[in-house]
Amino acid sequence: MIFSWLRERRRRKLLAQPFPPEWLAFLERNLAHYRYLSATEQAALRDRTRVFVAEKNWEGCNGLIVTDEMKVTIAAHAALMTLGLAGEPFGGLLSVLIYPAGYRVPEERWQSGFSIYGQSSRLGESWYRGPVILSWDEIQDDAHHPGHGSNLVWHEFAHQIDMLDRSTNGTPPLETPEARRQWHEVMTAEFEQLKRDALAGRETLLDTYGAESEAEFFAVTTECFFDAPVELREIHPRLYELLAGYYRQDPAARIEHASDSPRDVN
Repeated sequence: MIFSWLRERRRRKLLAQPFPPEWLAFLERNLAHYRYLSATEQAALRDRTRVFVAEKNWEGCNGLIVTDEMKVTIAAHAALMTLGLAGEPFGGLLSVLIYPAGYRVPEERWQSGFSIYGQSSRLGESWYRGPVILSWDEIQDDAHHPGHGSNLVWHEFAHQIDMLDRSTNGTPPLETPEARRQWHEVMTAEFEQLKRDALAGRETLLDTYGAESEAEFFAVTTECFFDAPVELREIHPRLYELLAGYYRQDPAARIEHASDSPRDVN
């Protein structure tokens, strides 16, 4: 109880301060979807971004010095995911580790009954009760070239949401048996279709890495939902509707509304 009170007190003090102007520049430059949010949503995102930056432990790897731009960019992407969710989905996450680029980790695999040690290349990882690990080069590329349906931050933080029920199976905590039934029906059908498309070499909107497992499929669909929502709704309407219901957001409608809004003519 006392810890919760102290946390809320710190947050009130933090949020009473003006949002740093340079941080707003980071949001506008590195989070393309920020411009489509309503004024109320933008204010909520700024508050959640500041809390996330303040309460997480940030570590640079391989000599990287973590900057405010890195923190704000990552925190803002994570905050956007939570705008419609109850509670604090990332409240249990303590640390974010950032590499300057892709990195390699030791790996053991078995082949013909023998253990083989080697290394695998990675751009990011997400651990249960552990850190989220990210490549800054990849984050920058995603931020500067949005709309392709891929985004490392949303991918890895989708895994964190998946893990909220202590199981990494592609199904986040759902409130009712009906919601779980619908989730299983839609996600299974879409997952199996992606596997067939990947096997046949067909071009897909969804990254075929999602065909690796149900957990990767949820992460891939989440990044596409936020990064290419109009296209996802057009090509995979049932999947889009399911994710919009879960995240309680309609990013495709936001983009269309912004496109229909009249612009000032000088």
